[in-house]
Amino acid sequence: MDRQPATTADVEVVTRGHIPAGIVDYARAKVLHVCRQTREPILHVRIKLALSADPAVERPALAQANLDVDGRLLRGDVAAPTLREAVDLLHDRLAHRLTRMALHWEARRGGTPAPGPHEWRHTTDGWHRPHYFPRPVEGRRIIRHKAYELARATPDEAIFDMEKLDYDVHLFTDERTGLDAIVYRAGPTGYRLARLRPAEQAETGVTVPLTVSDQPAPRLTIAEAIERLNLTGQPFLFYADATDGRGRLLYHRYDGHYGLVTPAG
Repeated sequence: MDRQPATTADVEVVTRGHIPAGIVDYARAKVLHVCRQTREPILHVRIKLALSADPAVERPALAQANLDVDGRLLRGDVAAPTLREAVDLLHDRLAHRLTRMALHWEARRGGTPAPGPHEWRHTTDGWHRPHYFPRPVEGRRIIRHKAYELARATPDEAIFDMEKLDYDVHLFTDERTGLDAIVYRAGPTGYRLARLRPAEQAETGVTVPLTVSDQPAPRLTIAEAIERLNLTGQPFLFYADATDGRGRLLYHRYDGHYGLVTPAG
């Protein structure tokens, strides 16, 4: 049975700032064009367009799309000098991610072999990814706190989830060790793995080329984590909570405030 692509009625568009005339229709058409390239049913599409009025922001236009692909979330998030450029970049990014997801799903079904290790490497497109606004430290606060049941996954599966969600870092529970861990974009292979405590044995059965941190995550309070994040100047901090010892992910949001990801419960 043929599967129908998403229609215009399936698309929700949210805007922020002064959006030029015609951009909403342009974004809807570009994202729907991507949706029609896949056999998987697209159940819902949410597009977010934002334009900052701050002249100090180098790439003030943000375009984001969340696709419900047969019950699985796929996300794209880009920044550019203009909204039209951002939408064009979003189109290309979503098309790339849908192709990756299709390859992975076919491999899981046993239809085709999994792509080779280097096919997993993410594209070098960091120049158009949103960067956080340099808000003064005293004006920053945690404005997004996301708590969810961490998936037990292999590093390969965690990297796939990170890619389809278009994240730079992803918090999960390592299936082999049972420890909370993160995968993120870094190192000579393009991906890096860090656990609450380093594994005693070398990695086995990992398809994606990655480097592995040999350092334990620091045990901190939230106040100490914020202080360390600001001192290091890094985009995020993975640490063990001082109270329960579970993994936490503190990160800079694009608006200069903080986001915090924690295990549910």
